Amino acid sequence: MTAPPTLIPVEDLFGLPVRSRAVLSPDGTRVAYLAPWRDRLNVFLRDVDSDWATPDDEDDGAARRVTSDTRRNIDSFFWSADGRWLLFLQDTDGDENWHLHRADADRPDEPAADLTPYAGVRLLHAQLPPDLPGTALVQLNLRRPDLIDVFALDLVTAELTTVAENPGDVVGWLPTSGGLLAHTMEEGGDHVLSWWDRDERRPIARLSGVDHPFGFQPAVPTPDGTGLWTGSTRGTDRTRLVRLDLATGEQTGVDGHPTFDLDTPRPEADPRYPSSLILHPGTGDLLGARYLGARQEIHALDEHFAEVLPRLAALSDGDLAHVSCDATARRWVVDFTHDRDPGVTWFYDHATGRSRRLFRPFPHLDPERLAPVAPVTVTARDGIDLPCHVTLPVGVEPHRLPTVLLVHGGPWYRDSWTYDPEVQLLANRGYAVLQVDFRGSTGYGKAHMQAAIGQFAGRMHDDLIDAVDWAAGQGWADPDRVAVYGSSYGGYAALVGAAFTPDRFAAAVSYTGMSDLVDLVESVVPFARRAVENSYLRYIGDPDDPDQRADMLARSPISRVDDITAPVLLIHGANDVRVARSHSDRVAEALRARGAEVEYLLNENEGHWFINPDSNIELYRTLDRFLARHLGGRAG
Repeated sequence: MTAPPTLIPVEDLFGLPVRSRAVLSPDGTRVAYLAPWRDRLNVFLRDVDSDWATPDDEDDGAARRVTSDTRRNIDSFFWSADGRWLLFLQDTDGDENWHLHRADADRPDEPAADLTPYAGVRLLHAQLPPDLPGTALVQLNLRRPDLIDVFALDLVTAELTTVAENPGDVVGWLPTSGGLLAHTMEEGGDHVLSWWDRDERRPIARLSGVDHPFGFQPAVPTPDGTGLWTGSTRGTDRTRLVRLDLATGEQTGVDGHPTFDLDTPRPEADPRYPSSLILHPGTGDLLGARYLGARQEIHALDEHFAEVLPRLAALSDGDLAHVSCDATARRWVVDFTHDRDPGVTWFYDHATGRSRRLFRPFPHLDPERLAPVAPVTVTARDGIDLPCHVTLPVGVEPHRLPTVLLVHGGPWYRDSWTYDPEVQLLANRGYAVLQVDFRGSTGYGKAHMQAAIGQFAGRMHDDLIDAVDWAAGQGWADPDRVAVYGSSYGGYAALVGAAFTPDRFAAAVSYTGMSDLVDLVESVVPFARRAVENSYLRYIGDPDDPDQRADMLARSPISRVDDITAPVLLIHGANDVRVARSHSDRVAEALRARGAEVEYLLNENEGHWFINPDSNIELYRTLDRFLARHLGGRAG
């Protein structure tokens, strides 16, 4: 057995990448990407044919910085259809009231402009119609906090023109080249899609709320405006890709996989992951569809893309992630997902067949020092298959290792074979890492997801315990040194583990986790309250029903906080609008009142997820020290 690798500093894993998120311009000559400036990620621009070997974009004459945000990382940006503007989203300290900003790609020295400068208002969606290059169709709760309206936004003047006012029951809008679609919900939760015309609607299609808790996902209009590409489970357990006819409501199968789901809704909910559908940026044509099992599969649905795809896939042994191309779909900029490599970004020219590597986001991280991630399947006590991922530390005998049960959020989400700096930090410190796609996780069919209805702190938690027992039975997990850790739902699961099964965990870490299910549901932001009927209300309960309210409280860690015996670390962003800081405040107060061991890291400048590098470095240094004290791993 080789010696354990040297400790990787927290800063190396959670500091800023040298470059990331490259997107090719519509004319194929320039690349926009994120790079550090004054310790924050900003948007930079350079010619695709320039020398990318220089490590510092700020001092490189070939790079032009087009944004100057010193408060918060920029995370999401895109080109306007004509390539004139770079548009990006930004909130304030994690409050998720996103604003749309515009930067001039031709005059990078011009300051960026806030196109939606309305306090307390959230941009929910921005769409760029190909036939209106100077316009964005935006959805804002500008008129009332609880209602989303549609506006045409002039990208030059920032003038708003009302396109549609929400009468009170529309939970989402979808502009198409054929008109505006409205998404409403019937009593009982079924989704209805209708044409919208001068405050009148014509229903087109109805979708089961039980089978599709988040509605039509993905929801991509066909270029001619007569159809919608979306996921469907009608007549099957697996999500396949269909074309929904917007005149008749009929579904026609487009593509599917015999055992994998269309990779949705995770990518549509998390910008770190690419969309399940690969589209031509100029025409909107459907090029390909992603399916995700133990590894990703992409099906080419376009003759030209079928030629391009194998050339792209040959650039890496990882999974193809974000892709962008020019208006001719000849020039491409792509990156890859890998379990031990934070990624590589490549340029490929299909006209010449030539490719070259542009950059690695974290060139200082050696994949050989990082730990491989292994997909495995565990059987739960009631026979359900639980897809899991196991990461064992490099250079350590895999016998009775301190173990971290790392629980994903959502719970409508899933883990996968990918590079995760959290996983790599834990493995580098000598911990085995166990990730469980418990019932309720997406991506494994609707039966796997629906098995979680009513099972918060019930069988969902049993799944985690069953996976820990399996790991102990394999010999590599020490059952006396297991910590449970997660964020959002994963934080709730950590508190459930500490409160409901206190003899099973040596420590618990809740990062923005909910402790009170009643408060969670009652505190949903106003414009989303109708939309959570098929998720929160169906899976957790309706607090307006006295019996369900009592059951929700019984499944809430705050009701069993006196049973917690293990040391607890609480992490929260003060501006969290999904899970209010009071969820952690109350647990901390209750534990301190009886002298229990609790540590509480509250960040005043963050929300539900920490974004800025200084915040994350503080978070993971705290986690590192906490786990070392209570599990006996190495600390950096």
